[in-house]
Amino acid sequence: MAPRDISVPELRHPEKAHRPDNAQPRKPAWIRVKAPGSREYMRTRDIMREHKLTTVCEEAGCPNVGECWSQGHATMMIMGEVCTRGCTFCNVATGRPDALDAFEPGRVAHAVDKLGLKHVVITSVDRDDLEDGGAEHFAQTIRAVRHRSPDTTIEILTPDFLRCPPEAVENVVAARPDVFNHNLETVPGLYPEVRPGARYFHSLRLLQRVKELDPSMFTKSGIMVGLGEDRQSVLQVMDDMRSANVDFITIGQYLQPTSKHHRVDRFVTPEEFAAYEKSAWGKGFLMVSATPLTRSSYHAGDDFARLRAARLARLGQG
Repeated sequence: MAPRDISVPELRHPEKAHRPDNAQPRKPAWIRVKAPGSREYMRTRDIMREHKLTTVCEEAGCPNVGECWSQGHATMMIMGEVCTRGCTFCNVATGRPDALDAFEPGRVAHAVDKLGLKHVVITSVDRDDLEDGGAEHFAQTIRAVRHRSPDTTIEILTPDFLRCPPEAVENVVAARPDVFNHNLETVPGLYPEVRPGARYFHSLRLLQRVKELDPSMFTKSGIMVGLGEDRQSVLQVMDDMRSANVDFITIGQYLQPTSKHHRVDRFVTPEEFAAYEKSAWGKGFLMVSATPLTRSSYHAGDDFARLRAARLARLGQG
């Protein structure tokens, strides 16, 4: 049987095929990036292929893939490339995932070692088909990377574990990642349209719970703008994050993957992003990244190094 042509939106996203087409507006100059193709980019791609690994860089159509892969950075996406959710902003395919691959944690660890990563970001699809949402698989992957590359710092970007027992998040935290990231994605008023399978206050509570389990663990979350939110609702999300003791916030421009995805309401200007950044610093975040091309894992290693230095400086002042 011929392979599925995932370049056609209706074939990659059959659950979205019934939706009306949303015109994809022309990107402004500050959004456009060069197509990837450097030697370093090819090396990173080849290592991912060699170890049969999926990256969110490709699956989500990240605009920064050329820059990041050229620097040997990649965000590993574990537990397959098919998600059990159907968020209207996301380019990851929705459907029934395959069974977990017991050898995947080892392959991720091997790739991290081969790439010589100082910092790795590990994310996943949502796995509502699993009793623990894939928490144990996350924990195994963290431990495998830690064993093979003890000097590599580990950042995880997890699903919300919405239908899971409390032990799920406890298991992940017990594996001791350096940064626990879970994205709120958008303002609460847009959840029914943008993130229908999730619950805003559950996601917020997840981040707060991580801090309760381990106050020393860095927490991080991010949102997209340009989906139809207003400035006041973004500022309220910042306050909500700080009430949950989130350390690091990312804010980036939403880019519409296909005509079947949520429309781009507008392109937020660099000046507006600068204003959001200033507000976030003022609210007490330890680290802020707010630019049109900001994504959760963009420059994550450099940001983590600065975040850790800021924490140590605060402890020194105490």
